[in-house]
Amino acid sequence: MSTKEKTALGIELGSTRIKAVAIDAQHKPVTSGDFTWAARYENGIWTYDLPDVWKGLKTALSAVQDRENVGVLGISGMMHGYLAFDENWQLLVPFRTWQNTITAPAAAELTASFGFNVPQRWSIAHLYQAVLNGEEHLPRLAHITTLAGYVHYMLTGVNAVGVGEASGIFPIDSDTLDYDAAMVEKCNALLKAHGFEKDVRDVMPAVLAAGEDAGCITEAGSALLDGLLAAGIPVCPPEGDGGTGMTATNSVAPRTGNVSAGTSIFAMVVLEKMLENVYEEIDLVTTPSGRPVAMVHCNNCTNDTNAWVGVLGEAAALMGAQFSVGELFTKLYQKSLEGEADCGGVLVCNYLAGEGVTHMDTGRPLVARRADSRFTLANFFKAQLYSTMATLHLGMDILAKEKVAIDSMTGHGGLFKTPGVGQKYMAAACGAPITCMETAGEGGPYGMALLAAYLLRKAEGETLEDYLNDRVFAGVTGTTLAPEAADIAGFAAYIAEYKKLLAVEQTAIEAL
Repeated sequence: MSTKEKTALGIELGSTRIKAVAIDAQHKPVTSGDFTWAARYENGIWTYDLPDVWKGLKTALSAVQDRENVGVLGISGMMHGYLAFDENWQLLVPFRTWQNTITAPAAAELTASFGFNVPQRWSIAHLYQAVLNGEEHLPRLAHITTLAGYVHYMLTGVNAVGVGEASGIFPIDSDTLDYDAAMVEKCNALLKAHGFEKDVRDVMPAVLAAGEDAGCITEAGSALLDGLLAAGIPVCPPEGDGGTGMTATNSVAPRTGNVSAGTSIFAMVVLEKMLENVYEEIDLVTTPSGRPVAMVHCNNCTNDTNAWVGVLGEAAALMGAQFSVGELFTKLYQKSLEGEADCGGVLVCNYLAGEGVTHMDTGRPLVARRADSRFTLANFFKAQLYSTMATLHLGMDILAKEKVAIDSMTGHGGLFKTPGVGQKYMAAACGAPITCMETAGEGGPYGMALLAAYLLRKAEGETLEDYLNDRVFAGVTGTTLAPEAADIAGFAAYIAEYKKLLAVEQTAIEAL
């Protein structure tokens, strides 16, 4: 890479890693860095320490080569959640992440009032629940935002988020590309009835569409990063992991969709028209340019599988085997292909956290089998991988009933890193071909880098859809796997038993 060539840098604060990826003028990743972190469960709350944000950012950026050539950048992070600050941007309560399922009364009231599904993890549900709880910090509350919004503000001094990120804070009006005015008024009335007098518009960040001016790194922002990025670099509107996933997979036009599978799993389908009914299981969010999207979001995906891989790795090491963690994952994924179509009667429920789609506020990971089940390594690990997408399948069934048209689905995230395995199972789960591109394992930061690069194109009047189709993905090929009849039948048999397992899961939650 020429030292004079300007790059676009995408930074994503994901649930397990903070990663930075720089792309060149041909939109190819050229350098990256990362930092591993994890949520902690403290006092009934899933949270991260904000000092770790800055430690992680500096660690990730330190590994990025030629930082002086970064010409534009963007910040992404886990969507939703609750970061509450006073007027001086001092944190008032520990960060409440998307994993928390502690806002059921608030979410239900808002959904009923709006006639629009407000999931528990949305920022407005967290704020309203805090009001219902009468929490002590509320008189000092001046700002609520998301993780990406917080980092963007600290680096630029601009309190704004991209419209896709904003759509996980509060419902968006697809005509104005701003918070829905009628719902804002309804929300204000509910808040006021419980003693919260502030206008919700004043505490939420401003909304920007992809490509709009969102400020530059300030001297103070550069200092927060120990000078690893210079002041003056333009920064695009911050987006959530949903928006970056859509961008990285060229899934921002109607009838396109993608599946992001990592710690959580979610499918996003860009709609031609709004759904006819309101469903608790379906989020209505937007693309980074504001098009309506149906989102099936499940809190639990690979965490339980990761734990089992750790245990199996301990057993192998006990016998003197030497291997990398990546090799072990690959071998186990490939071994699962030898499993029976229905996993031999082995069942797994992977709920470490609560799960909105199946209406459970917490989780208890389970492995269950009958006496006649074939409990082999291949069947067990296939059941593990089926469990990562089982709840998603239940949500996708709703979109099928609504006759939502899907021309293409693209997979990205850690579940797709082993070629042909997660992709094959996901095709069966979705009943549609799944395409994976070369960037499938690193969709988020790559997508954010593309949104950063789009700043220049938007200034020239190019739409995000045309930019991705004509400049980024023109001529790019991926691997597409269509669902096989045997896989569809096997997954259907597994799901029929999985639905019964959910009753066992509910009992486990109550008993343990």
